[in-house]
Amino acid sequence: MRGTGGPLLCIGDLLCDVGEEEAVEGKGLNETPKSIPSPSSSSSSVSTTLFDLSQPPDLPQLFQENYDQLNKVFDDNDHSWTALTLKMCSALDTATKLVESTNSNSRFLLEKIVELEHVLEKGDATREAAMAIQTSYSSQIAQDSISSLNEVQYKKCTSQDEIRMKWASFV
Repeated sequence: MRGTGGPLLCIGDLLCDVGEEEAVEGKGLNETPKSIPSPSSSSSSVSTTLFDLSQPPDLPQLFQENYDQLNKVFDDNDHSWTALTLKMCSALDTATKLVESTNSNSRFLLEKIVELEHVLEKGDATREAAMAIQTSYSSQIAQDSISSLNEVQYKKCTSQDEIRMKWASFV
């Protein structure tokens, strides 16, 4: 149930207003509020920009600035505290969405790192298999060359023995 209006709104009214603004504007989970209309006694509505989205915000500084402005308004008995409270709530909501987005991105990065580790493990296993094949092939070639060298040397020895025998038979 909503409280009565005026400068002394309850926090439930403020949070309901924030919820209604988001529902009316149709904001998605990843969208960031850019401005909040501030109530004033005049008929014109003034927009207060939270921060420039082209540069990443400094969230602690943003929160501190809004908090300091809110405390100043409370000290001055100014009625614009409702707009500043809405602004601060929106800043906190934005920070929550940024944290959720960061958590989502970090989970995505973790999944990609795990996939990369699997690819690297497969690459290492493939490299080890290739090295084993190369070693096996090299040792087989070495054995074949030693065998053929021994065969050539054996033939040379045999032919030299034959030559000596023939020479001895002539002499």
